[in-house]
Amino acid sequence: MTRKTLFIAFICVYLVMTLGSVDESRAQESSKPMTLKECMEYAISNSTKMRIQQASSGDARIARRDAILQAFTPSLSTGTNAYYNFGRSIDPQTNTYFTQTSFHNGYSLSAGIDLFDGFSAVNNLKISKTGLAISESQERQVEADICLAVMEAYYNVVYYKRLVSIYEEQIGTAEMALRKAEKQEELGQKGHADVVQMRSELADRQYDLTNMRNSYKDQLMTLGDLMFWPPEEELVIDTDVRSFAPAQDDNSVILREPATEESIVSYALENNPQLLIAEGTMLNARRELNTTKWQLIPSLSVYGGWSTTYYTYAGSQTASFKDQLKNNGGQYVQMSMSIPIWGRMQKQSRIAKQRNALAKATAEYDQKRRDVESEVRRAIQDRDGSEAAYEQARYKSEIQEEAYNLNLKKMEQGLISPLELQTATNNYLKSKADEMNSQFKYLIKDAVVRYYSGVEYVNQ
Repeated sequence: MTRKTLFIAFICVYLVMTLGSVDESRAQESSKPMTLKECMEYAISNSTKMRIQQASSGDARIARRDAILQAFTPSLSTGTNAYYNFGRSIDPQTNTYFTQTSFHNGYSLSAGIDLFDGFSAVNNLKISKTGLAISESQERQVEADICLAVMEAYYNVVYYKRLVSIYEEQIGTAEMALRKAEKQEELGQKGHADVVQMRSELADRQYDLTNMRNSYKDQLMTLGDLMFWPPEEELVIDTDVRSFAPAQDDNSVILREPATEESIVSYALENNPQLLIAEGTMLNARRELNTTKWQLIPSLSVYGGWSTTYYTYAGSQTASFKDQLKNNGGQYVQMSMSIPIWGRMQKQSRIAKQRNALAKATAEYDQKRRDVESEVRRAIQDRDGSEAAYEQARYKSEIQEEAYNLNLKKMEQGLISPLELQTATNNYLKSKADEMNSQFKYLIKDAVVRYYSGVEYVNQ
């Protein structure tokens, strides 16, 4: 084998190993469990709602730029024309008629600016600034809605995943108990009815497990849809329940940042995106009404320009193109005033419509302010209520787990019937489900209150 062949073989082996390691690292990265924060960030970066709103924000920035240019810069235009005249015309140089075909060429440059337009440009500048703020608030609101939906779906996935694990443990315990009971039946220590009852309980647990797995897959698909996760890739999330446990002190009391209800309400009324959108809409409605009112008074504009021409025809002794452009050039300055007298009540109708729009926007702002305040107070009440429910559910779960373990030992010793164990098992499973349900409900309610306090969902 030649050196060249050995070198090529070495390069091929190196490329195969390199590409294989890259694919393996990508696979490991894609299979890494995603946290709630990572799911939110992924959903925000891939959501079509965010893309649509970002496009609207781009339009608002363009409108802001156009308003600035309209308020502070003049309009500028230039033009040219060229034509042949085949009929009778006047020689500009001799001021006599001639009938030969002539060529004419003209150039012009003009500029104009409004000196007074009823404060329309100034109001449009303010409207565009508020419009940009509204668009940014809408973007924040869309982001918050996406994060809250992802959070609820994420907790649902964790909830059903944990239930699947609990039911799998219960099925394993039930299978062991059934095998032991069958051996005891063979030895005459248990009756056939007890064995049948335990088989029935095992079948119930297997049926419930199947439903839990189906619910888990359904919620995982819902989460993937909210995140715009690629359907061909597996979505793996962190389902460790301990990582979602609320912070507690030594006495198992939930810890949270001290904040009074009134301070949270006050902050929300000043910074909530929904309220900022309603307030900006009301301000713009008032400015548009003022702009329409000012259109009833005269407007003043000034224009200036320069123009020149060139002409020639067969047999003429016209000056050169350069000289004609210089000699035929002229400048002008024009000031114009527009005085509205009668416009068939169109402007008066616009004023009436803008006044109605302002009244509507004001009412919507007042309603939204009331809604936000009610939402905040209700969210605080729900958080406190869910906290109490979670603490009670946690205590009940501990008691039911202890009772279940005691009954399981009694069953092994033949002190209770399978029916009594089934009742204890059902109570235990229900208490575990209630504990997790109340835990995730509290986490969502607490996240909503923290959001109203100024902490974005993705930063919690």
